Amino acid sequence: MTGKDEYYNRAKQEGYRARSAYKLKQLDQTADLFDPGDTVVDLGAAPGGWSQVASERVGESGSVVAVDLQRIDGIDGVETLRGDMTDEDTRERIIDRVGGTDVVVSDMAPNMTGEYHLDAARSAHLARTAFETALELLDAGGDLAVKIFEGQDVAPLREEMDAEFEYVRAVHPDASRDASSELYLVAKGRLTAPVRAGDELTVEIVDEGNEGDGIAKVDGFTVFVPEATAGEEVDVRVDDVKPRFAFAERR
Repeated sequence: MTGKDEYYNRAKQEGYRARSAYKLKQLDQTADLFDPGDTVVDLGAAPGGWSQVASERVGESGSVVAVDLQRIDGIDGVETLRGDMTDEDTRERIIDRVGGTDVVVSDMAPNMTGEYHLDAARSAHLARTAFETALELLDAGGDLAVKIFEGQDVAPLREEMDAEFEYVRAVHPDASRDASSELYLVAKGRLTAPVRAGDELTVEIVDEGNEGDGIAKVDGFTVFVPEATAGEEVDVRVDDVKPRFAFAERR
């Protein structure tokens, strides 16, 4: 039995609308995307296989919004929104509807022409659209998984994603067809901090933490500075940024 037949038949037997449901299952197993109670936005969702998986993972306490230009038949626990993701109006509708989000996933793919470079460029445009939409939607610490075809556009997009998340990894799910050039960029830990690694600034130490580090605030965001005491004003370089705090060293 070929891989294609295996996942196609499993989808039929287990009630998923598309074999691609197993790609998202494998991405979740690899990168731990979903938690119970999460809010998820599924871009390019038709026919709904990814939304089914997301809804299972987040449970009744969570919510899933599925977006596609094509009609999506109703799925328990999933709200559908019809629109073209390349249209700014659609993105604004999603942002207005959802607000803060824990996870954005995108399996969007272009209509294939058979010309590899053209198809890869169109795939990269859709991946970038998903990335830019996710920046508007995700709360601090949120995650993104987006499909893109292999090619020269992968590295620049990954570099941009690296600047906005704790880390990014490329994943090739086993459920992808053998001949497919698709990969998924999975970005973990959305950074919404007012500082980035490498920033140099002067901060006032306003408190001290349990480990003895000084605590500074930058626009309300916590920055830990070792061997600093309350009341000091110190010049620092930011070394590492997490979704809800950062570490800095004295300059």
